[in-house]
Amino acid sequence: MPVFDTQVQSLKYQVLKEVAQASLTDTLIHAYRDIPNKIIPGPRANYRCCIFKERAVIRERIHMAMGGDKANDNTIQVISIACDECPVGGYEVTRACRGCIAHRCEKACPKDAIYFDEKRRAVIDKDKCIECGRCQKACPYNAIVHYKRPCQVACQVDAITMDENNAAKIDALKCIECGACVFQCPFGAISDKSEILDVVEALKNRDVRKRTPYAIVAPSIASQFSYASLPQVVSGMKTLGFDEVYEAALGADMAALLESQELAEKGFLTSSCCPSFVQYIKKHMPDMEKHISHNKSPMVIMGDHIRKHDPNAYIVFVGPCTSKKKEAKGTSIDNVLTFEELQSLIDAYEINLKEENERPLDNASYFGRIFARSGGLSSAMVQAFEEQSLDFDFNPIICSGIKESKTALLKASKNRLKENFIEGMACEGGCVGGPCCLTHGARNPKQIDKFGKEAHAKKMKDAVETLN
Repeated sequence: MPVFDTQVQSLKYQVLKEVAQASLTDTLIHAYRDIPNKIIPGPRANYRCCIFKERAVIRERIHMAMGGDKANDNTIQVISIACDECPVGGYEVTRACRGCIAHRCEKACPKDAIYFDEKRRAVIDKDKCIECGRCQKACPYNAIVHYKRPCQVACQVDAITMDENNAAKIDALKCIECGACVFQCPFGAISDKSEILDVVEALKNRDVRKRTPYAIVAPSIASQFSYASLPQVVSGMKTLGFDEVYEAALGADMAALLESQELAEKGFLTSSCCPSFVQYIKKHMPDMEKHISHNKSPMVIMGDHIRKHDPNAYIVFVGPCTSKKKEAKGTSIDNVLTFEELQSLIDAYEINLKEENERPLDNASYFGRIFARSGGLSSAMVQAFEEQSLDFDFNPIICSGIKESKTALLKASKNRLKENFIEGMACEGGCVGGPCCLTHGARNPKQIDKFGKEAHAKKMKDAVETLN
């Protein structure tokens, strides 16, 4: 079994793998009965109060692996039974309070929410507290702490609240489906809906459906599958049943060429490659929506190309992103798999990547491949202006994560941004920091650059011309 960062990831992987295997062997009807007992054999519980709750959580994970709540259009959903024991107290006074004479916390509170008990310890009146945090800043002993759930800390758009049972609740009107909460929840109570069953069924019944399967892989795949070479991963995907594996980076080459032309014409743009960044603008800063590039993302551009040449194509995008699942709806992309799901599928088919022959990717240029990291798009745009001899003073701002993107967008909305192009990425570091990577340690941009330098095409136009 692959080595993951957390036990939550490992459980998610095991469920996905078992569901895929059950679909392959036509035993999916017994999944809810058999899989929980296989993953949690007992008799002792490993993570929770008892094996019965552990198995109940696994059953809900099976539900997510089989597509989740169909009535809920949001890709990110809460597994309520798994949401457990996180403190929700807001600001609290700890035992470090010395009952000092200065009472700076009391004086700092604008709502008179702090009083002192008979032991001269500060107490916060929750009915009056507005959680402004001034008392915490004023306390000289750091005796006031702010208890906030990990999922809420991870969410940069305040889309997570608590329901009447203190379980996490996602506001779909605010959620940008970036998946930050999925990885940060220590109980694995938030997950993305999977499309793995759709992919298994399409590969298994390709002759009946008369549709040729194609895969498009995100350039961040270069930072994954450390136990095998990338050419072996590509070979493994063909063993799964994909006729051809294309690089989304080739779509990135095309996107950079088109986006540079649009920017030269309009004078100011925000990028359109990251669907969570695009959702953030549409949901939280709608006045800036008119500035989003009209060009499609590399994923969709590549899908359109495949569909043009093969109308019966069945196209699967593979990457680290949860929001790509929503973006793909209504486009040339049939389904989306994350890297976690691809690993589960490979193991469900019992494919040993280390034994696969190497089949290298050779579709894209260096510049398309470096889209996987922050700054990659802007570097590609510089090259695009040069290759097309466009006379434009390109001045980008590179935003790693929603927090930086929000700052740049706010400045632009007030005409205070000196740059003329916002490269926005929801994940810190770019796509290499996506929520559904196999591991989540710090990524070295040089790893992506090395992958880029292995490309045969040295210019974007050279890569794009291979399509003609």
